[in-house]
Amino acid sequence: MVRQRLGEFEFIARLLRPLASGLPGAEQLGDDTAHLAPPAGHEIVVTTDALVCGVHFLAHHPPDLIARKALRVNVSDLAAAGCRPWTYQLALALSDDIDDAWLASFCDGLAFDQREYGIDLSGGDTVSTPGALTISVTALGLVPAGHSLHRAGAKVGDAVFVTGTIGDGALGLKASKGELEGVGGEDVAALAARYLLPQPRAVLGPRLRGIASACMDVSDGMVGDLGHICSRSTARAVIDVERVPLSEPARRAIERDASLLETAITGGDDYELLFTAPATQRDAIAELAKDSGVPITEIGRIEAGEGVTVLRDGKPLKLERTSYRHR
Repeated sequence: MVRQRLGEFEFIARLLRPLASGLPGAEQLGDDTAHLAPPAGHEIVVTTDALVCGVHFLAHHPPDLIARKALRVNVSDLAAAGCRPWTYQLALALSDDIDDAWLASFCDGLAFDQREYGIDLSGGDTVSTPGALTISVTALGLVPAGHSLHRAGAKVGDAVFVTGTIGDGALGLKASKGELEGVGGEDVAALAARYLLPQPRAVLGPRLRGIASACMDVSDGMVGDLGHICSRSTARAVIDVERVPLSEPARRAIERDASLLETAITGGDDYELLFTAPATQRDAIAELAKDSGVPITEIGRIEAGEGVTVLRDGKPLKLERTSYRHR
């Protein structure tokens, strides 16, 4: 059933135009293009992420939280590049079950996180689809020219670090689907919340410039994403699974079902920062963790070779997969 929904131009005028009011180059969304000039001495970093109903969020999830996740996963990419958020563009493929109340709540979520991360809308597109609701965000960040962080750069002898906790996102998806048998209600709620509303390290990321040798965020699974750093850096990583930081809800779930350990380290949707740094930076990283209030854990090291080796009790751990695969 097609629900009552604002026309495209009414939707832009009533709900989207206020989200662009803070950026002069957005032209109040009156043009098909935005006109953007970075501040002197800065370069623009661009990232795009698409979210699809049934994969990155579920149909029953609140629209304001869906909007915030769509924005936050892009903010996380910018943080991993050492950037501060600047502006974003939004493309919506709206399914027939989306109505005006859903759109209003969705835009309220965008407005909330625009204030949270200091970012403004500058354009986009809306269409209807007979398929699943799809949200695509292209975000632009600013960084001093020549100082952005990259996946390439890890060197033999570097240590491997990760922020926050790992596994909550993938376990949270299972929790949202009712697939964590025997796990307490509070733990299910906590994990589901982490899946739906990630916490991008937007403040911490830029402070890793000059400290991290390589960096990315954990979106498709810690092991697989570390493999991307290794591939780009022509190096090998060795991590100790016992050192991987887990939240208490994740730890309790894994204690009930040991197979969930692999899900936690390969499943993705954590949006924590995964980075390498010279061992000489350990003190600076510890001070940064203390100052920012974001835990940072050393989980391994970079060696000569290729790929990622996961150790448990000092022995290689065989994994069925290393990351979430989109197809």
